[in-house]
Amino acid sequence: MTLEALIRKRGPIKKIGVVGMGYVGIPAAVLFADSPEFDFVYGFQRDSSSSGYKIEMLNRGESPLKGEEPGLEELLKKVVAAEKFLCTSDFSKIGELDAVTLSIQTPFLNKEDLLPDFSALKEGIRQAGRYLSPGMLVVLESTVTPGTTVTFARELLEKESGLKAGADFALAHAPERVMVGRLLRNIREHDRIVGGIDTVSTRRATELYSPVLTIGKVIPMSATAAEVTKTTENTFRDLQIAAINELALYCEAMGVNVYDVRTGIDSLKGEGITRAMLWPGAGVGGHCLTKDTYHLERGVQVLGKDLLDYPKGEPSLYVLARHINDFMPTHMFHLTLDALKRAGRSVQGAKVAILGWAFLSNSDDTRNTPAEPYRDNLIQAGAIADVHDPYVKEDSGVPILQNLDDVMKGADAIVIFAGHHQYKNLDPDYIRTLSGKTHPVIIDGRNMIDPDLFIKHGFVYKGIGRGDKNMHKILGKV
Repeated sequence: MTLEALIRKRGPIKKIGVVGMGYVGIPAAVLFADSPEFDFVYGFQRDSSSSGYKIEMLNRGESPLKGEEPGLEELLKKVVAAEKFLCTSDFSKIGELDAVTLSIQTPFLNKEDLLPDFSALKEGIRQAGRYLSPGMLVVLESTVTPGTTVTFARELLEKESGLKAGADFALAHAPERVMVGRLLRNIREHDRIVGGIDTVSTRRATELYSPVLTIGKVIPMSATAAEVTKTTENTFRDLQIAAINELALYCEAMGVNVYDVRTGIDSLKGEGITRAMLWPGAGVGGHCLTKDTYHLERGVQVLGKDLLDYPKGEPSLYVLARHINDFMPTHMFHLTLDALKRAGRSVQGAKVAILGWAFLSNSDDTRNTPAEPYRDNLIQAGAIADVHDPYVKEDSGVPILQNLDDVMKGADAIVIFAGHHQYKNLDPDYIRTLSGKTHPVIIDGRNMIDPDLFIKHGFVYKGIGRGDKNMHKILGKV
């Protein structure tokens, strides 16, 4: 019996499983569960010491994701109450399903050697393979190295199940395209890239995703093309950020305001003209942008090593962009050193208040936060570094304080690392009094404050891209 016949015999997709209850898996599962097209959704989560708590939380209708995530908890409560969603650690339930998706992180063990850590993904694939039955659909949503779906993912599934992909079960890659803070909206409204290993798999995966799309549409392609699409769109965003970050560094050196330059460039509009400029900042974090460039680089090394025509001896433009963005926390450290020196203080023994540990504004997502290497540099230099974040309570042993006044009290320097809205209306007079310093330092890594206002109150100011202000006259004697 052909795969098409097996799928026809099974009928429409009604029961779905989502492996991995994180920033991608949770919103995907509740949207599937909320669709009238589907009868039931299992969320699969390992009952581990680090993440097993999610199971009970989700089954109570409580989201383990903190920060501002519009509509997610309300929709979760709705599908739990309707008995259309259940989180479980029992992977044998996969055998009851028509389709299973995998949303598991894929970090890198070694970026220089292009070695990804696929251990968690491989375990998820093995679990799915053990319980596969003829006519099922398996979809990888994780961002992976181009070629992964048709190579080791396919091979693992076939080994564990004894079935053959494309003959006994459907297999596809449909990469997530979400941003923390707008997870539900992104899944509904963004076009969905769907790449099957064959036409039947692509069609079955399209059937899975179409019911949850509102504005978005399905864009079909091959599995490998879908993998290249996902890794490239993040690589391009990282490249755009690196371009504006490098311009910010140039503007600082030349004594001009990068935001004025950006506004001027952005004003050039018209037919056939695009100058898509993002915003500079203290660094790039998150799970995706910090590693997807390396997945793309690894893909071309594996799939096209002997075919790539590229200038001999020249480094990859994409990897260079990654290095520029990785440098920004170090630049923030340099700004801090310069500002402390201007204020007549040494970094040794200085108390520094780091405002924001999450990498993304108004979020609790701390994955690969650029604040971490900055804090490491401070501590190595002998400074005392206190961290405040209204959304993050703890992260890998780093103490996160919830009271902003406690963090800024007695501080020699206040450093804005995240664009949380709580930092937009900082009162310079109050902070100066709280710090107890005649000339406290303030470093703005997200363009959150008015430099002139703080300079007027005696602060030593430094900001990303603010060459027009970074060497300002200090009002009053140090």
